[in-house]
Amino acid sequence: MSFDPSAFRAHVGAILDAHARAFDVPDDRHALLRSQIAAGDDIHSRRTFPGHVTTSAFILDAEGRRILLIHHRSLARWLQPGGHYEPPGDLAGSALREAVEETGVQGLAIDPWHGVSGLPVDIDSHRIPARPARDEPEHWHHDIRYVVRAGAGIELRPDLREVHGAEWRELSALEGIAPQALRNMRKLGLAAPNKPKGHAYISFQRPFAEGGLP
Repeated sequence: MSFDPSAFRAHVGAILDAHARAFDVPDDRHALLRSQIAAGDDIHSRRTFPGHVTTSAFILDAEGRRILLIHHRSLARWLQPGGHYEPPGDLAGSALREAVEETGVQGLAIDPWHGVSGLPVDIDSHRIPARPARDEPEHWHHDIRYVVRAGAGIELRPDLREVHGAEWRELSALEGIAPQALRNMRKLGLAAPNKPKGHAYISFQRPFAEGGLP
């Protein structure tokens, strides 16, 4: 399948515009991504700096009360699954692929709201530290985010080559990770409005040193 970088930039630009209208996003929130689109940067490529497109998945249980997080190897933080966009696939499919690869959970599905709206639930540009071993300077990830649903009775089988572990957490954990996304999900009714109670953690993780990687 062929891939047209120019068409991809136009597609991302249209998503930015529609997302901004839907969620009343300030003009300056995505200024860098918009400037890279205007400059004709290959935002689909992980070798494009100062920033490039990534996708990620907020994996929720059926009731929207718990979220499945992974412990990120490079950043040493609990985050939603995600990674670099790989052309020529679609953005939602990219987020779903990352969710499956990093958690090992089968039967995941993009929330139907995305198919109806044609929008991601959040778009966030955040700074990534330099990685000299990969010849990567400090740069930005323009993360396009989707809600993914998990069925009942799933089994966690995270790829420990990619992550240090996977764990179900209370939805409130997103307040320290992606607060705008959490507000959007609650506004849309995709996530439970109140703090969940009485849910035990279900985890599968590899031991790592307190406060950092082994």
